Amino acid sequence: MNILIKNACAILPEGYDNCCAVAIRNGEIAAVGTVPADFRADKTIDAKGKLLTPGFIDAHTHVHMTALRNRADDLPFTAWLFENVMPMEDTLTTQDAYWSVQLAIMELLMSGATCFLDMHMFPGTLGRATVDAGMRAVLSRGLTGGADDREGGARRIREAKQDMERFKDEKLLTFMVGPHAAYTCDEAYLKEVAALADELGVGIHTHLSESEDEQKTIRERYGCTPAEFYDRCGILRKNTVCAHCVQLNDSDMALLAARGTSVAHNAASNMKLGNGFADVPALMAHGVNVCLGTDSAASNNSLSMLREMELVSLIHKGTHRNATAASASEVFDMATKNGAKAVGLGDRVGEIKPGLRADLALFDMSSVGFFPIGDPKAALCYSSAGLRADTVLADGRVLLEHGEFKTIDAERVKFEIEKLDKRLSGKDLKK
Repeated sequence: MNILIKNACAILPEGYDNCCAVAIRNGEIAAVGTVPADFRADKTIDAKGKLLTPGFIDAHTHVHMTALRNRADDLPFTAWLFENVMPMEDTLTTQDAYWSVQLAIMELLMSGATCFLDMHMFPGTLGRATVDAGMRAVLSRGLTGGADDREGGARRIREAKQDMERFKDEKLLTFMVGPHAAYTCDEAYLKEVAALADELGVGIHTHLSESEDEQKTIRERYGCTPAEFYDRCGILRKNTVCAHCVQLNDSDMALLAARGTSVAHNAASNMKLGNGFADVPALMAHGVNVCLGTDSAASNNSLSMLREMELVSLIHKGTHRNATAASASEVFDMATKNGAKAVGLGDRVGEIKPGLRADLALFDMSSVGFFPIGDPKAALCYSSAGLRADTVLADGRVLLEHGEFKTIDAERVKFEIEKLDKRLSGKDLKK
């Protein structure tokens, strides 16, 4: 299908265009500004009064956990994870996961996101739910294993490879391998996973230096920081995304920069679980590619990329007492082109320019609280509370139009999640 978006206020790589046209041919941005004379649109979107942005990229999340939202709150990190979330996660069925993913995609679309990088435990289901919704995603089967769980570790690797084979023809799905963390994988297993990434030609998606407990555990086991341990195992590389990175020291940051490793900053989740603040200005000063992630709705408890952008834009100004830290322009890049680079899609999405895929979002500039818009990037970062995307396209397909989901049965999703919620409500949580 050919789509013409006209009269948009667009955020382009070279700046803002207050009356922009974008021609989309078979999912690709064919032209920006001047529409080719031979272009014939099957569908025209009049975007007058709308802000056009690249689709945002959630560079770290766990969408199957969305149904666990608001169920394990105000708890220390280890109690939250091991005593509450993991036991609840183990009760989820594949059908539970399917509807939880669909709910997550609804929320992501409403915040203008068109792609997410996910770590999961439901091979087959995550891909199917994402394909059904028409969303772009980079999937990684969560991998844990070692000497005390050789059979389980081998099974998870098999499942990861089977997932890649099962969905190899789905153009909106790509894959990474996903070693969970330095404290859930031993050295031999991590080296095996690194070799697997080389064999398959894919990137690595993992958690790193999220908590003080992790720092202590890895230093006691291996005599080094988690970042140094990962480097020893071959995990740090240019196509690796490390989520969190709250507890990095200066030499850790220099190491990530030298390896070309990206960091997915999860501001809301890190604050809520009491783990602290990743030093984003220092990471950027070292030359690390920083992108944004929501983490799961079990820890955030939101999947809104707009909310994440707002928090990141404000937090580092306050913690560094520097009003220029993490500027709106820098944070916008984190949510778009930096995210695309991190997840291995920098040549396909993340900006509005010819040759890239049409992953785009439109926002109503007359929305109360957003209007008057002034500087568009600043508006998205500082005055987006309550803002919802009007229309969202992924690969040139309209997934959300004037606030209506076009590929997801929203009422069915809510019905299924309500059933799951009632079942979970019958279980005691340890607080």
